[in-house]
Amino acid sequence: MNHIPAPTLKDVPNVLGPLFRSGTPDAAAIDGFVADNDFPLVEPGRVTFVWRGQASRVELARWIYAGSSRDPFRPLDGTDLWVITLPVEDNGRFEYKLAIAHGAHEDLILDPLNSLKARDPFGANSVCCTFGYERPDWTRPLGAPAGNLETLSVDSLVFGQTRNEMVYLPYGYTPDRAYPLVVIHDGQEFDSFANLSVSLDNLIYSGDVPGLIAVLIQTDDRMGEYPRGRRHARYLVGDLLPLMTTNYSITADPAKRVLLGASLGAVASISTAFRFPGVFGGLILNSGTFVTDQNKLASRPHPVFHRAARLVEALQRAPQLPKTRAYVSTGELEGLADENRALATFLQDHGVDVLFNTEWDGHHWHNWRDQLRDGLLWTLGENMGD
Repeated sequence: MNHIPAPTLKDVPNVLGPLFRSGTPDAAAIDGFVADNDFPLVEPGRVTFVWRGQASRVELARWIYAGSSRDPFRPLDGTDLWVITLPVEDNGRFEYKLAIAHGAHEDLILDPLNSLKARDPFGANSVCCTFGYERPDWTRPLGAPAGNLETLSVDSLVFGQTRNEMVYLPYGYTPDRAYPLVVIHDGQEFDSFANLSVSLDNLIYSGDVPGLIAVLIQTDDRMGEYPRGRRHARYLVGDLLPLMTTNYSITADPAKRVLLGASLGAVASISTAFRFPGVFGGLILNSGTFVTDQNKLASRPHPVFHRAARLVEALQRAPQLPKTRAYVSTGELEGLADENRALATFLQDHGVDVLFNTEWDGHHWHNWRDQLRDGLLWTLGENMGD
């Protein structure tokens, strides 16, 4: 490795300035600085990441803009510190790992200096919250009375199998009143990785949203079932909904029936709404996989993107929907922001009352978690009376 001169203050990020004010710090001084600070080091408009150790290369790994991004750390000579400062947008967040190389060998690890983590079906990532971001309080346990999760077995004529779905019943559920219904795609993941149950408990207890019933649906073949759409829509409307209305006290008012989905779940939601107009009057569409640009599709060879594109093209010819409200959200870092803006316009052109929201975030469960309150308020807000 080429020799790197001992760092001077002008070579050191501002947030590390106090550590280097008297020259190159020794290990004890670095230990004290690490103990006294939270990492990464956050300032308005930028974030500094720090790693300690010996390596031939250190990189910040992020999965953004529909691809993989690597940003190199630089070593501070005379110390075991590696640093990188990135420009960021305030009030945002993103997930990352550190790539640590020793020669030809590389490990992807969680940031050992950052205790904040997020999980998804593939494992865990470290989380960077930029200046001003605050996790919504209603996503944390606050002592609200807990609803109940129970299993519903659905003998599906569409799929020729029994599917076990989970049903969330609000605290104090009674068959003496009719409840709004929210169908949540990938609901078990939403509960495991996006604090769904505790969020619903809090939002219902505070009165932000009405007491509602949610059915948390799953499939073993979301990459095939969701973007194709037809059988999935028939399952929701022909198999699941009749059983839900038989077993639970659910409103017959379409305005109080909502489909919620993220990524391919958003594709499945909009497909169902257009195939069975007037059954569901609310849509919450988070980070939908709606890529129709042929140049972008050429760089995404997986068939799932092309299936979703064909579905969207078919919907272009569909008539306007009956009265429907849709909450469409996206993350500016996920590579789908323009597509979801276009989706919002498409829905407006088809008679849908749309609220569009974007955050400086990626294609992550915590992004979708943070959108839940606004999505429910928008889709049910005008329909919160019993």
